[in-house]
Formats: sequence, structure tokens, C-alpha cells
Amino acid sequence: MKISKKTVLNILLMLFVLSFFVTPLGHYGKIFLNRLFAFSPPVIEESQQEKITDYDWRLKDENWDFFNFEKSKGNVVFINLWASWRLPSEAELESIQELYDTYKGKMDFYIISNEERPPVEAFMEEHGFTFPVTYLIIGEKMPINPNEVPASYLIDKSGNIVVHKEGIADWSNRKFYELLDELIAE
Repeated sequence: MKISKKTVLNILLMLFVLSFFVTPLGHYGKIFLNRLFAFSPPVIEESQQEKITDYDWRLKDENWDFFNFEKSKGNVVFINLWASWRLPSEAELESIQELYDTYKGKMDFYIISNEERPPVEAFMEEHGFTFPVTYLIIGEKMPINPNEVPASYLIDKSGNIVVHKEGIADWSNRKFYELLDELIAE
């Protein structure tokens, strides 16, 4: 029995596709595809921007100490809601790390998870992320929707939500950096 080239190619293609479901190659392939299709987030038109009026909400820092978001009033703020078990979050966090490395000290970062500390700390160590993790207090009032994961917000010094992106985006690009430089300079 002779096997044609077409049959061999079809079998190889099916094995390649199957590998995405049953091997680590699939996990890394999905992350790569998510990153490939993540673009710079759109800026909300000024007339459509909502304003955060209530900065009085509590979170926990990486040491599990409570603090009030009020300390960021008047600053440019980047908020990202994520979960270590969500593949899109994992794909997005690399660009957030680059953003943090470029702008730490110039603006406030809230990379918020609603998970317990041990899995988050293990995830951070495994991936080499150094940005500060903030923990959500379930049931605490928030001016943003904590149920959208992943989701991100960029808030200007006046409290306007300049960017709101559900899903992932590429946060480490020239276009977004130009926007941040403009907002920080105001």
C-alpha cells in the first residue's frame, strides 16, 4: 500500500493541530497567538469619557495590608484586572511588565487580582514579573467593574477614564507611551 504525499501532509497537519490540545506547545502557541493579535488600546473620545468621582475604595497590597485608592487621586493611574489561571491574562502581562519598567515612579499601577496570595506569588515567580500585585477585596465598592477579567483602565489626573479595554491589549508600544507622556506632563 502506497501512501501519497497529500496523505502524509494531512496526517502531519492533524498531528500539529492535535499537539495544541495535548502538549505544552499548545499552551505557548495560544499565548503567542494572543500576543500576536493584541493591539494598542483605543483612546476614548473626550466627550465620551466617564469620570471617577469616588476614590474611596480599599485594596490589599502585596503584603496583604489594606490601603485606600484615595492615595492615587490626582495621579495618572493604570489599572489591570487579571487572573493567573486565565490564558489571555498571562499573554498580556509581559507587555504590562514592560510598561511598568518604563513608567514606574511616574504614575500609579494597580495590577489587581481576586486570587489568594500563594498561587499569584508562584505565578509571578515562574514568569519573572516584578510589578506590584494588588488584591481585590471581594464585596468592596469599586468605581470599575471587577468582574471583567482581563480588563484595563487608564485614568488621567482629573479622574477621567481615558482608556477602557476589555480583553487584552499591547500596553508596551510607542502610541500608548506617547499618550502616557502627554497625560503625565499635564
